[in-house]
Amino acid sequence: MHRLIPLALLFQHLVLSGTTLQADPLKSLEQWLAATPLSDERLRELATQDFAAEPLTAPQAAAATEMLWKSRSEFLRSDRKAELDARELVIGDLKMPFWYRSFGAAPAEGRRLFISMHGGGGAPAAVNDQQYENQKRLYQPEEGIYLVPRAATNTWDLWHQGHIDQFFDRLITDLMIFENVNPDRVYFMGYSAGGDGVYQLAPRMADRLAAAAMMAGHPNESRPEGLRNIGFTIHMGALDAAFNRNSVAADWGRRLKTLQETDPEGYKHSVTLHEGKGHWMNLEDRVAVPWMSAFTRQSWPAKVVWVQDDVVHQRFYWLQVDPQAAKAGDQITAEVKAGKIRISVCSKADLTLLLNDRLLSLDSPISVEFPDGSTQSFTVQRKLAVMATGLLERNDPVGVPTASITLAVPVRQ
Repeated sequence: MHRLIPLALLFQHLVLSGTTLQADPLKSLEQWLAATPLSDERLRELATQDFAAEPLTAPQAAAATEMLWKSRSEFLRSDRKAELDARELVIGDLKMPFWYRSFGAAPAEGRRLFISMHGGGGAPAAVNDQQYENQKRLYQPEEGIYLVPRAATNTWDLWHQGHIDQFFDRLITDLMIFENVNPDRVYFMGYSAGGDGVYQLAPRMADRLAAAAMMAGHPNESRPEGLRNIGFTIHMGALDAAFNRNSVAADWGRRLKTLQETDPEGYKHSVTLHEGKGHWMNLEDRVAVPWMSAFTRQSWPAKVVWVQDDVVHQRFYWLQVDPQAAKAGDQITAEVKAGKIRISVCSKADLTLLLNDRLLSLDSPISVEFPDGSTQSFTVQRKLAVMATGLLERNDPVGVPTASITLAVPVRQ
């Protein structure tokens, strides 16, 4: 006959035998979040808490993500309200005014966001101001937030300097918080100098996008490989020969076709040269808006192709590097297949894999194959510390990593 052991005696037995009862990390998180809003500093502090190092199950990690984003959203709603009301972002000495309008009924899953870049460039401020006003009238999505920013400078490269990435990251977050934008339904588009920006920004910010549309621009030194997991459309007047824009657009069409032929699951694209049109396409390019709208972001794609631009990034999808060591032209290609991660190309010896059960199951050891053919197995744990750091680096609830692996990749010299 079995005798029930009183709970107090059971606890005493566990302590005396060297066994400790671990507190529920979610309960600890709930209590910690209740103390004060989840500011940047609080996220840094969270990553250092003892309970943040406790392993989590997949359901616990999912619940923790919701708790973290709820608290973070409350902080951002207070912290960012003034800049949204003013319709102007400020980073350092730079200011970016913006305007937006809502179209259609808001879907239950959240609105689309179209960030539309105006033309102009290396011209007096009055010229770029006029282009800013003109851009507000060009396109009307069936559903979504149509947002036009005014570039922070009046230079020829006004849409692809390094500060643009920071401004657009901030815009995306603000519209998520205040207008219920779905982070998986964000789109870039731009005309003329704004098209230059799309050529540059879409490959390096593809992990924030569902699709992008380039109208009447020039790519300069940018490359298309990073576009693998988004939709990308080009619209160009067939007679737009200034700076060889038309021939370069056709060349990008060929390059995208070649990339898709060698990688059929990626590089969804559409390239149109409008017959009889010069730099102004008489709004024939408006078809790009519904074309883009059909795409949803791949937050955790099975394959990532990353080529660093001259504006280097720390993270691209689930890959992360030290931005201080990164340089233009660095390449990484990584793929998840049958529960295994294969790194086929890697310019950097130090690489971090940001993981989530959306990408592959974290309950089993993870095998990583390196470019030289060698393999290594890793056992990972989901932790609040990783999640807090990921959320600090990017306000993206869908893209929060729950575990990570830091690698020393054998790189051929």
